[in-house]
Amino acid sequence: MTEEVKQKNKDMENKEVGMAKKEENQKQKDTKQEPDNSKKDVSVEELKKQLAQKEQELNEMKEKVLRLAAELENFKKRIQKEKEDHMRYALETFARELLPFLDNLERAISAAKETKDIDKLLEGLDLTLSGYFKTLEKFGLKPFVALGERFDPNIHEALGVEENEEVDENTVVKELLKGYKLHDRVLRPAMVVVSKKPNNSNGGSSSN
Repeated sequence: MTEEVKQKNKDMENKEVGMAKKEENQKQKDTKQEPDNSKKDVSVEELKKQLAQKEQELNEMKEKVLRLAAELENFKKRIQKEKEDHMRYALETFARELLPFLDNLERAISAAKETKDIDKLLEGLDLTLSGYFKTLEKFGLKPFVALGERFDPNIHEALGVEENEEVDENTVVKELLKGYKLHDRVLRPAMVVVSKKPNNSNGGSSSN
């Protein structure tokens, strides 16, 4: 065999080896580019599992919110009922304290129809009234003094004016109706007559 033929055979062998390597490399590339379906399937299943878990948690939270809302509504109803009961029966103790005085007044009226002893009747009424005022004071209700005091529109209501030289102007000279305070708040102002200085003319006469 000549040298030329040997060289051709060698070139052909090298070419075949090169082609074989090229095909092998292409196969390896194709293998790398193929998607890993198993990993993809695992990822989707995991996402489905997480989604189901979140949905369960959401349902549990909804149930919890509904339960709390129902409890809050029941609490509001209970508070409203207690408030209504308190307003309805707030004066129960006060009213119970007043019952003996009503009984005494009824006895006094019955006695007045059967006796002519007015002094004894008045004495009983005075005792009843005194006890009544003491009971009112227990609950913070008491009258305040107006006669002789300087007129104060916050606690007095002037129903008239009277000329008076003996006292300063704007002094309460008559108390037509007592004023009362409940603790520190005016429950009813005192109905009063207030003084003013006489209007004297140059001749010394006075006019109303």
